[in-house]
Amino acid sequence: MASIHKEIIIDANPDLVWDALRDFGALHTRLVPGFVTDTKLDGDARIVTFSNGTVAREILVDCDETRRRLVYAIVSERIRQHSASAQVFAEGDGRTRFVWIADVLPNEIAPYMAGQMDLGLAAMQKAFGRNAA
Repeated sequence: MASIHKEIIIDANPDLVWDALRDFGALHTRLVPGFVTDTKLDGDARIVTFSNGTVAREILVDCDETRRRLVYAIVSERIRQHSASAQVFAEGDGRTRFVWIADVLPNEIAPYMAGQMDLGLAAMQKAFGRNAA
C-alpha cells in the first residue's frame, strides 16, 4: 500500500484552520476553494467535486476535537483502499502545521493522489495566508 505524507506551514491561526477542516461540508468555501468546486453532505459522507471534474464520495471516519484531527475514507470502483487523516498543530507565532496522510491502493494511483494533495495544499495556503482576502 502506498502511503503519502504531506506537511506544510500555513500562515494562519490553528484555531481558524481547524474550524474550516472540521466543517466537513464546506471544503469548497472554507478549506480549499478553487481546488474543490462543490461539496454536498450525504449522511456521514460528502460528495466532493474537484476542479478537474473528478467526483469522490468521502466518508467521515472520525473528527477528534481534542487532537484537531479529521479522518475520512474514499469509496470508489477505481480505488481499492483509501483512508486519510488531516491534522492541525500550533506552530508558534500564530501559524499552523498541517499534516495530511493518505494510504491508497492500488499503488499506481499514488502519484495522482500525491499531485492532487499538493494542489489542495496550495489552495489551502492561498485561502489561509495572512494576505488572503
